[in-house]
Amino acid sequence: MAEPLARPREGAPRIAIFTDELDWHVERLVKGFARHGARAVPVRLGACKIDTTRPQQLAIPGFHGALPDACVVRAIGDGSLETITLRLGVLHALDALGVPLVNSARSIERCTDKSAASFLLAAARIPTPVTFVTGSRGEALRIIRRECGLAPLVLKPLFGAQGWGLKLIRREEDLPTKEEARGVFYLQRFIAPRDVWYEDMRILVSHGEIIGAMRRRSRRWITNVRQGAKPCACEPTARERELALRATSALGADFAGVDIISGADGLPMVLEVNSMAGWSGLQSVTPFQIAERVAGDILAAIGAAARRAHG
Repeated sequence: MAEPLARPREGAPRIAIFTDELDWHVERLVKGFARHGARAVPVRLGACKIDTTRPQQLAIPGFHGALPDACVVRAIGDGSLETITLRLGVLHALDALGVPLVNSARSIERCTDKSAASFLLAAARIPTPVTFVTGSRGEALRIIRRECGLAPLVLKPLFGAQGWGLKLIRREEDLPTKEEARGVFYLQRFIAPRDVWYEDMRILVSHGEIIGAMRRRSRRWITNVRQGAKPCACEPTARERELALRATSALGADFAGVDIISGADGLPMVLEVNSMAGWSGLQSVTPFQIAERVAGDILAAIGAAARRAHG
């Protein structure tokens, strides 16, 4: 039988969980914070607003004029450029007011924009598959002519997750129109499998520590669990652990899912860093409650920040 949830005590931390829906992850986080005696409130980021008539210049639904003690960002939500800019502006404002964010707006921007992430990972000398990003279809075709003789390329949406929208490029005819690519061609070297299984690794990092890892295996070249890949428990090597921690640090994330793949030489490379990573697949092969661990890490970080602020 599950242990009863702790009742939030008077003055206990109140956490905003920014989300679009009350999905499995949000429900687990709410329970995880409750286990630690804190109260988590799901909030639509789109419902928040900047209001300069208020003492903090912000209005966060469910917090009655006060600020959260911390925020967990599970989703930014869809919308126009202006809509997304406003939501990120709210996160930047919370950061400016000293509210801890997991993750910060800056980190989310870096991770969500695959071109920025690739640049920062390369600048930090973290090995990644060869990557090209251009807004010119003509240039993309020249890259394909030059590179596909060596190995195929993967076209990825600049903003995307869970393996949706990926396209394997073997020849010029495979390249979509500029409109279909939404004006940007992000092309990354395809890493072929070393046996019949396509496989990569997801490592979950929380506040500078690795809290779980799994291999994702599939008969298809897209290895996301949401698209049918099988999660398998694993223990990362020392090198894989190092790369996951360095990649998370390079993008400024407190919490992240780092995807790692091994090349033909067996050496690991970082594919991407997800600042709003899910963990339902990883939870299925993990003996403890990940959400409870993440909630505890966030509350510990709040406590440490408060102690530093008070000397």
